[in-house]
Amino acid sequence: FLLDDEYQWKGPFYFIQGADPQFGLMKAWAVGDIKNGDDEWGEEIKLAEQAVQAINKLNPKPKFFVLCGDLIHGMPGTQWRNDQEQDLKNVLKNTDQDIPLVFVSGNHDIGNTPTRETIDDYCKNWGDDYFSFWVGGVFFLVLNSQLYFDSSKCPELKQAQDVWLNEQLALADKQKCKHIIVFQHIPLFLRKPDEDHDYFNLEKSVRQEIMEKFQKAGIFSNF
Repeated sequence: FLLDDEYQWKGPFYFIQGADPQFGLMKAWAVGDIKNGDDEWGEEIKLAEQAVQAINKLNPKPKFFVLCGDLIHGMPGTQWRNDQEQDLKNVLKNTDQDIPLVFVSGNHDIGNTPTRETIDDYCKNWGDDYFSFWVGGVFFLVLNSQLYFDSSKCPELKQAQDVWLNEQLALADKQKCKHIIVFQHIPLFLRKPDEDHDYFNLEKSVRQEIMEKFQKAGIFSNF
């Protein structure tokens, strides 16, 4: 994105959000072996190709296409991971070059309990694990939600993201930003803000802290 062109609101626009292409998941589910059954992903390739073809036909074009995590099924260190990543890249490279791609890390990308090594590997393949950007006068924040889920093996990285997020929200406030949208893999909650913690949401105290921070900053859209 050309920043000088994107700071100002120029009218309505849209983007495409996808999540969990997760190459290898369908076979793993079919054979009942989630950890080691991901040795085929032909169906996922077909579906991803169909998605790219459909997006390329859109007119007007979306401002960008964001994939919100679990890009592939193979966890860090597993057998088929590199092949799954390469096949996904081969599909996505056919996306219209005028439609930027935005990637968000998920647990299958950096691990349920990420480490500096797994995050570094993700960043080498897909870009930063957290960052911000402007499009059409809207401020977008991409977060590494695994650091909120379990940062026990890299607490310094969670702290760094916390500091960065506070700086970004202060910047948005200084610039009187009217619209802020957040992308992350693990949702704050599924149905109710006070629901119990489980595998698919964030722990209550962590969730509450983030929600209060977002509410104070005027953030009401979280994907």
